[in-house]
Amino acid sequence: MELLFLVLFSVHILKTEAVVGHHWCYQSQKDEQPTCKDPRQWHVVDGTCKGNYQSPINIVTKDVIYDKSLKPLNFEGYDVKGSSKWNIENNGHTVKITLGTSPKIGGGGLRRKYKAIEFHFHWGVQDMPHYLPGSEHSIDGEKQAMELHIVHIREDALDIADAKKISDGIAVLAFFIKVDEENKNYATLISELDNIQYKGKISQMDPLPLSSLIPPEDDLRRYYRYEGSLTTPDCHEGVIWTVFEKPVELSIFQVSQFSTVHFDGKNSTYMVENFRPAQFLNERYVYWSSASTLLPPAKVLMLVLILTYILSSLFQ
Repeated sequence: MELLFLVLFSVHILKTEAVVGHHWCYQSQKDEQPTCKDPRQWHVVDGTCKGNYQSPINIVTKDVIYDKSLKPLNFEGYDVKGSSKWNIENNGHTVKITLGTSPKIGGGGLRRKYKAIEFHFHWGVQDMPHYLPGSEHSIDGEKQAMELHIVHIREDALDIADAKKISDGIAVLAFFIKVDEENKNYATLISELDNIQYKGKISQMDPLPLSSLIPPEDDLRRYYRYEGSLTTPDCHEGVIWTVFEKPVELSIFQVSQFSTVHFDGKNSTYMVENFRPAQFLNERYVYWSSASTLLPPAKVLMLVLILTYILSSLFQ
């Protein structure tokens, strides 16, 4: 009996290790790690990745719903350069920067304030002389070179794990990054990439005002809002997404520097195309900020009818 118990216990341990031991990866890593689970197989790593509220998505502008409650967000402490160093890390999936202070966001249809804890990037791959896009979200099927995610948790949450226990515990701001002119505000951050070439490498950098890494606040009035998930396993759902229309601009050289880090150790694959493909919208809706300077479709139609009536009256 004891022998049978030991055998069954050992089988259980092996099964548990097999499930827990699944390594998730991006499609660009499959040649080097053929057994890793690419985005199509992430549900094997965590079943939530097959949920109905997954991110990223393709935003179809003709289907978005105008929401007058989506006023401009309030950014608190975003323009402050903190005194604590930032940790910049190659975690084997992205370049992640952990903040030393906690700038906050509020308003903009959010029911409470959220504090920023980290930001990271997703990008594509250089295909001379062009750069193949690597943003996670897209608008009407159009992607950009990169995407910046600033991750926030409710101000009353202790950490990301604590925030996941709350239905509205996480809010992410997403910014497209397009290839254009050089952005000197990114020079310090990009120069640190040499220090985190390989997985597990962490360096410290001087902090920057978060506002210097995103478009000016006046350009952040137009955005999309929807309920989604984290874009990497465990694919936790219940994330409030705000996707801004106005992109950040970097030069092609600056964008290409992100692809000089590696997914793993020396001689491993370069970290490229670290994005999750668009997920099904399912029964969700995407909302559009009322702060836009454009009129919603219903008001445009009304304006056209009024003008048509006025013009026809003049020529009678």
